[in-house]
Amino acid sequence: MDFRNQPLGLLARLLALFALFIGLVDAGRLLGLGAGAVSPIALMGTMGFVLLAGLTLMRLFAAVGLWIQSSWGAMLLMASLVVELGFYLAGSAWVSLSLWSFIFKLAAMLATFGLLAIAQLSAQRRLAD
Repeated sequence: MDFRNQPLGLLARLLALFALFIGLVDAGRLLGLGAGAVSPIALMGTMGFVLLAGLTLMRLFAAVGLWIQSSWGAMLLMASLVVELGFYLAGSAWVSLSLWSFIFKLAAMLATFGLLAIAQLSAQRRLAD
């Protein structure tokens, strides 16, 4: 499953930019931007820091995968967003999101799911023809 036709490729590239933006913002949080003199590990806790580091790497690799219009990039982005939103909705102290961040990440997850669904449907149509 690839995203090389015109509308899917454009959506994949837009999601790549979103994944890159989310990954870079999270990398900034890992470096302590906006936290003042408090260490990011002390602010988030060790497990929160490790979880955010893993999600950040997943999103940065997903951005590369989506930019080259490969399906593994979409799967990686979907997995990272499902994990983060799942932890947040479960009430975990490791993940803290603002309302706008939650809405933005939920929209990115739904767009990624839509991209994968449309790509799957177009692949089935090509096989049927």
